[in-house]
Amino acid sequence: DGFKEELGRNSFGAVYKGAISEGKKIVAVKRLERVTEEGERGFRAEITAIGQTHHRNVVRLLGFCIEGTRKLLVYEFINNGSLADLLFKVERRPSWRERVRIALDVARGILYLHEQCEA
Repeated sequence: DGFKEELGRNSFGAVYKGAISEGKKIVAVKRLERVTEEGERGFRAEITAIGQTHHRNVVRLLGFCIEGTRKLLVYEFINNGSLADLLFKVERRPSWRERVRIALDVARGILYLHEQCEA
């Protein structure tokens, strides 16, 4: 259980920084810790929907693991941190121009997932 560098957490589990391909590729590993019916449905939905998406505004699912009660999703690692960190951390708030660009990028990703995605 080598999960050390936690990137974030929600009610179902945590996201950790990891490496694959003999340490050559940095990834984000989402680990489902609370196995509830809702968490299980969300996990399976991410595998089927996000696993088939390819859009510049949607993070890519690289793989997954289901081994007994252990459930992991492996995503590409985005070095900029979470959207919440970007918007709400006090160190450096984005300008209004940057906020509009972020909102448009998020909207493009959502539009793709809801109307253009083949998944």
